[in-house]
Amino acid sequence: MSAAKLAPNMPQWMVDHTNRYLASGGTDGHMYTIQQPDRPQLSVPSLLLTTTGRKSGEKYIFPLFYGETGNSFFIIASKGGAPEHPGWYRNILANPEVEVQVGLGQGVEVAPGRHGAIVGIGPPRLDGVRHRP
Repeated sequence: MSAAKLAPNMPQWMVDHTNRYLASGGTDGHMYTIQQPDRPQLSVPSLLLTTTGRKSGEKYIFPLFYGETGNSFFIIASKGGAPEHPGWYRNILANPEVEVQVGLGQGVEVAPGRHGAIVGIGPPRLDGVRHRP
């Protein structure tokens, strides 16, 4: 990943997770394990998305959970039910060039449309960003 810093105001668990992911080059942190009281343990895949800040012009890293469809990945632009979209999504609208790391794989991607697919330039291929209406 290029010279970027962690997105501001992330909860500590996200900071710890992202630092582990970055320090290991993706060998540790790709799968995030959630253990909540009285619930079974759950492991979910995560990627690191680097966007350019729409106001600052600085690069920021966001750890996000993702899904897979065929040979592609997708992420959902949701902010836990908040009325506004997450900052990383608003950054993409302003500057569609992003960097993505999925495990050991890294690539530069371009998001050409406001609600459409993201077309990959190199591996990994991130084919979709969806927002909640």
